[in-house]
Amino acid sequence: MSIVVGQYSLWRSGDAISRLNGSYHGTTVVKPKLARSKQPLAALIEARPRAVPAINNDSSLQTQLVLAVDRTDDLQAEARAMARATNAPIYNPELLANTYGSRPIEVLRRALQILVALSSFGVKLWLDKNSGQLDQNKRRRAAELRGIFTRLGPTFVKLGQGLSTRPDICPPEYLEELSQLQDDLPTFPDAEAFLCIEKELALSLDSIFSSLSPSPVAAASLGQVYKAKLKQSGKVVAIKVQRPNIEEAIGLDFYLIRSLGFLINKYVDIISSDVVALIDEFARRVYQELNYVQEGQNARKFKKLYADKEDVLVPDIFWDYTSGKVLTMEWVDGVKLNEQEAIERQGLKVLDLVNTGIQCSLRQLLEYGYFHADPHPGNLLATPEGKLAFLDFGMMSETPEEARCAIIGHVVHMVNRDYEAMARDYYALDFLSPDTDVSPIVPVLRNFFDDTLNATVSELNFKTIVDGLGAVFYQYPFNVPAYYALILRSLTVLEGLALYADPNFKVLAASYPYFAKRLLTDPNPYLRDALIELLFKDGKFRWSRLENLLLQGRKDRDFSVKDALQPVLKLLLGPDGEGLRVLAIKEAIRVTEAFVLGTVNDTFNSIPDFMRILLFRDNSSRALGMSNEEQESIVELRDQVLRIWRLLQSSENFDPTLLQPIVQVLQQPEARSFGGRIFSGITQRLAARMLQQVLRASTTVSASTV
Repeated sequence: MSIVVGQYSLWRSGDAISRLNGSYHGTTVVKPKLARSKQPLAALIEARPRAVPAINNDSSLQTQLVLAVDRTDDLQAEARAMARATNAPIYNPELLANTYGSRPIEVLRRALQILVALSSFGVKLWLDKNSGQLDQNKRRRAAELRGIFTRLGPTFVKLGQGLSTRPDICPPEYLEELSQLQDDLPTFPDAEAFLCIEKELALSLDSIFSSLSPSPVAAASLGQVYKAKLKQSGKVVAIKVQRPNIEEAIGLDFYLIRSLGFLINKYVDIISSDVVALIDEFARRVYQELNYVQEGQNARKFKKLYADKEDVLVPDIFWDYTSGKVLTMEWVDGVKLNEQEAIERQGLKVLDLVNTGIQCSLRQLLEYGYFHADPHPGNLLATPEGKLAFLDFGMMSETPEEARCAIIGHVVHMVNRDYEAMARDYYALDFLSPDTDVSPIVPVLRNFFDDTLNATVSELNFKTIVDGLGAVFYQYPFNVPAYYALILRSLTVLEGLALYADPNFKVLAASYPYFAKRLLTDPNPYLRDALIELLFKDGKFRWSRLENLLLQGRKDRDFSVKDALQPVLKLLLGPDGEGLRVLAIKEAIRVTEAFVLGTVNDTFNSIPDFMRILLFRDNSSRALGMSNEEQESIVELRDQVLRIWRLLQSSENFDPTLLQPIVQVLQQPEARSFGGRIFSGITQRLAARMLQQVLRASTTVSASTV
């Protein structure tokens, strides 16, 4: 059945469109009428046949040629999309000042609207302060501010979401409330959306789509999404259309907010950060979201970096139907990650999907440094196949390379309870300027983490740590970089989703295998130093730490024993490894002695009691005269080393041939010298023990003679 409305016909889902998605049965969709003018050539690009020479003898070469042609066509389509987006807006505060400085009435009207909404909130805060109820009402006021931002429109929704990741600006109660802001805003007229598609792509709707939903399936602050079916290929796609005049709306708002930022910087001492700089940074990110071609390129880059894992899905982009204001991408069937019951009805587990999200977030933050900066539950879908799908790539961010290593080092310092080093890490993380004195921060960190770290690392609640650090950031002159705040938000969101399914879930327990793997396998000098710092303390090697790292690292599916062994050897035998060699020699001597004396002790204990009395007389209960404590220490060390060796042997990718490169390394002159020093040390230690035993025996004989 079809109903004609203007130039489109409404088509009930009882027809073929109902087969697009079982969850959309009964939904009305728009089927553009086919009786139109001659179809433009550009609409046929997607389906045109590939000009590939016939090659009968080499199917592999033919496949490569097909891929090369596809890649060339894709690049050309992307170039055409970029040409359509040449007029996409770019944030320019000077241009905004020139534009709205000459439109005082419009500025005044919007300023009054914002002022009335925010001043009423400010009056309530003032009354709370005077009545001594500021802390008591903090939660309620935070909820009211969230409602105000929602009513003021897209800019303030985005601003609220941005503030929800800034613990250096907002108290914890406000962070929690503002993090609940959703982009669920009223839709704009469909006719305007359809007109925008035709204008942006220079194509009629019925030349592109065989079906198109009559109303949006989702609405956000900057645009709304329709579901459609491409006419030529039959592929189901999502079409994201930008709100009309959105550039004008957010431009005026940012002009006013930036003006307010200057006043805050000048007169409000309680906020230590540069508010204008924060507003400019945030505005640039929002303006980037207005360029849908840029969003498509972000999605492609994200897919290239992270969709190599079979459990991560990133939708593809259709460049021929994309412009600055229209984005056409692959449709993804799925359920929002916060809809636990719907996920479980598909036979999936929320925790499995959350673990996938955590591993992907860690790779984003610490491996490539390119990450999704808007990871609320609406942008994460669980597909029927059990994959985690990422959506909405308008807001992305990057982690500087130095910061990636510094974050891992920071975790090491936290585990070691080295609070002075933790405080110094904030320089490398760009939280503090180099001239800031960190000594007052150290006792605050100690007071917080000494209580928090009483639990093991795997038992720590991530939100507890974030809230505690947020309180520290709020009290001291921290300037939290956007990348750090956003990734904290990402992991906090994932942990919050997991807690609904399992109240005992701990995000750090799921994250620690990744940190362990990176520490054991990454040849980066900073991480190698962090590993040495973790394993050595007071000149002694902590075998228990190595055992724990191996146990955790093995849980990461990308862990490789070979990768864990080779970088350590290269560092140990390299020109800059003398300090480590001194420590390693001492430990090698200690371990060898533990094996020798442990074997002697086992042999001694295997001798029948009466024979020991005859042979060793007064020392019949102790091998080589060792005390019980010394015997226990030696046996414990030997057993630890043996457990670690068995861990390596039982690793999934362990192969004895992996040791061949080690043998080659040990044949180098530096290694032979290193081995000679170990042998010399062992000989001296054993000789000293034997001499000590002889002297003890002589003393015993002399005493009995007297």
